[in-house]
Amino acid sequence: MILDSTFLVDFERERKKRKPGAASAFLRAHADDQFCITFTVAGELAAGQSLGLERSKWYRFIQPFRILESSADVAWEFGRAFRYLQSQGTLIGANDLWIGATGLAHGLPVVTRNAREFERIPGLVVLSY
Repeated sequence: MILDSTFLVDFERERKKRKPGAASAFLRAHADDQFCITFTVAGELAAGQSLGLERSKWYRFIQPFRILESSADVAWEFGRAFRYLQSQGTLIGANDLWIGATGLAHGLPVVTRNAREFERIPGLVVLSY
């Protein structure tokens, strides 16, 4: 499963407050699954105020997750989804489009609180928490 940045922000807030919530419950319920993040999610977290100010803190947070890099297949899925969404007048943000394209290329669902946007991408499996 690919964890979207909304999921990871919620998870980090829950950890900071030491108060488990929906993100923590999702992880517990799927303890046997492998969790991944995309290069774009890693970048969004690095840009954030909470984790991005200290590289070691950011790295400790992302280290448990497999980082899925860009590839020719991801780029193709990005272009295909972009063309479709543009033709429908329903484009989503570029980072979300990269995340969705990565999910399509790897055959993995995306876990997000922002299901409305990701569900616009044809063929992408989207899981809410």
